[in-house]
Amino acid sequence: MGKVITGATMSLDGFIADPSGGVGPLFDWYFNGDVEFTGADPDRVFRTSAASAEYTRAAWAGIRASVIGRRLFELTNGWNGRPPVGEAVFVVTHQAPTDWDVPDAPFTFVTDGVPSAVAQAKAFAGDMDVSVNAGNIGGQALEAGLVDEVGVDLVPVVLGGGVRFFGDYAGSPLLLENPRVVQGDRVTHLHYRLR
Repeated sequence: MGKVITGATMSLDGFIADPSGGVGPLFDWYFNGDVEFTGADPDRVFRTSAASAEYTRAAWAGIRASVIGRRLFELTNGWNGRPPVGEAVFVVTHQAPTDWDVPDAPFTFVTDGVPSAVAQAKAFAGDMDVSVNAGNIGGQALEAGLVDEVGVDLVPVVLGGGVRFFGDYAGSPLLLENPRVVQGDRVTHLHYRLR
């Protein structure tokens, strides 16, 4: 059975976006190298260091479904109906949109919470992995005991405020194993298993 992995690019002070949801310099590492690669959308080309490309390709290759929140869906316009990673996206929302202009895209709007979205994504993914976006959705999945691994792409920037990596998580302390560490250019990839 596949794993549930939550992750994101994070600033040194623990934020995955600024207060308005912008990523600013957090994503610079996706475009600062010579090695090209893509995720599920062949038109979205990244250029990173060789180490980052190898790490990211391997991580993304195992993901079949993603779980995101409505805010990320709105900020990206659902990537115009093309999942950036995997084959399907499950969007946690209070109400499904009625005016989205790509209704045939592989997006499922889940209105009964994060555990339901993760369960649906796992059923879709089968033996492959599910990615749960960090932030409040990732924090809720962690609090519900649904997360197996955590991936952090740590960049050398301090944002000073914004969206926290685990959102509003205020649960019990959790211990993680020592990370697998991959050094990229202007990013350090850290991958942890929960104990």
